[in-house]
Amino acid sequence: MNRIDQRFAELKERGEKALIPFLTVGDPDLDTTVDIILRLEEAGADVIELGVPYSDPLADGPVIQRSSQRALTHQVTILDCIRTASACRKRGSQLPFILFTYYNPVLQLGLDHFFETIAEHDISGLIIPDLPIEESGPVRERAQAYQIHLIPLVAPTSRERIQQITSQAAGFLYCVSSLGVTGTRSEFYDGLQAFVDSVKQATDLPVAIGFGISNREQALQMASISDGVVVGSAIVRQIEEAMPLLSQAATREEGLLQIRDFVRQLKA
Repeated sequence: MNRIDQRFAELKERGEKALIPFLTVGDPDLDTTVDIILRLEEAGADVIELGVPYSDPLADGPVIQRSSQRALTHQVTILDCIRTASACRKRGSQLPFILFTYYNPVLQLGLDHFFETIAEHDISGLIIPDLPIEESGPVRERAQAYQIHLIPLVAPTSRERIQQITSQAAGFLYCVSSLGVTGTRSEFYDGLQAFVDSVKQATDLPVAIGFGISNREQALQMASISDGVVVGSAIVRQIEEAMPLLSQAATREEGLLQIRDFVRQLKA
């Protein structure tokens, strides 16, 4: 069974909702990314999105854009991001990993080589935010062949396309809570609950909500109407703020614990 399916089944049995953190791989460096992922697992994270740094991240707000730029300064590539999953496995991680990447780096590798590589490194899912469903056929076919879930984003503007998107979905549906790019928010789309309900009516797959969730109260709010919560910018900001601690051997552990404790509060 795909690790994502297994994790959602376990959570359903326990009456829990999934916490799905996003981080940018290589920010501040690859070794620290692995350390952070292991601490997120300690904190109760259920699935991890491995963000591939990209020079033109159309869906990302300023916090994730800055993290991408920092990672690209260290010449972090999509292959580095994929190998990070194996580095975590070698240190005992059992988390399902989702690769979050724009389409251009995938094309640069070539579809066949890309899927062979992510399967080899035990990545369970894939999110490509700039790949329209109408053009996703070649990617979807390979994903199915390798039993890797191609997870779609569903936006509040996509009501008339919900059936089309859900009919081809795998793993879970990622509902976008707000219009625009990622980033922490104080308010969400007014019709969010009705939108999520309409997605749930169209699929038997779990439904997760992301974009803008930045604290425990918001996580609780979103978990009450969904099966899982994706938190990205707020965690990336925590990493950014902890960098002075992470950069010094004497305070590195303090920085890792600071990030872990933030995620622990979200999962609680």
